[in-house]
Amino acid sequence: MIAFWNSLRDVVAANMFTGLLLTLGGYFLGAFLQRKRRLVIFNPLLISIVVIIVGLKLFRIDYSTYRSQTSGLSYLLTPTTICLAIPLFRQFELVKKNWRAILASISAGVACNVALVWLVARIFDMNYSEYVTFLTKSITTAIGAGLTEELGGSTPIACATIALSGIVGNALGDRVLRALRILDPLAQGLGIGVASHGIGTARSLELGETQGAFSGLAIALTGILTVVVAPFAALLPL
Repeated sequence: MIAFWNSLRDVVAANMFTGLLLTLGGYFLGAFLQRKRRLVIFNPLLISIVVIIVGLKLFRIDYSTYRSQTSGLSYLLTPTTICLAIPLFRQFELVKKNWRAILASISAGVACNVALVWLVARIFDMNYSEYVTFLTKSITTAIGAGLTEELGGSTPIACATIALSGIVGNALGDRVLRALRILDPLAQGLGIGVASHGIGTARSLELGETQGAFSGLAIALTGILTVVVAPFAALLPL
């Protein structure tokens, strides 16, 4: 039995489609459970992460192998991100009409993020490296990983916190906004985009085109503003 299991594990680990099947299988399993149970914990992204981790451990697949097996999905990220410009283009008149409110909202969101991270760092007596690692938690991984490395933080932990903030925003963002009586589609999109980047934007697109458009806009502007503000925030005394 042990010999059979070892042989099976080697075959599965060597299969070029294993990583792809784990990723897509985990996501569709989460989507199925969410439709059936309607519980936040069955978020498709969260379920897929758990399935991938268990699968990689079970079949002893290292990350570099998994990454090569899922390179096709990674390749699709670029055109998918570019597609976010389509709903934003359709809402361009609304952007021009509310550009001051948009800039003020995103600036306030970035300022609140920095202030919250600094306050938590003071309360829990974090060192400099830990503090700057969490400064990038609300921006997309493509920007956050590089910024964290430049500031001297831990890139793997930064990527994990970025993913976690996105999952929380995807699962709870619209519920929190409704609980706070924030019902305007523009405000909902900006709020989710500022707090939970691309993963949250996926949920915004499900809520409506306006929410998706402004959430996509918030991703870009939040990333740019954080890159400008973070080096100065890193100088704050702990």
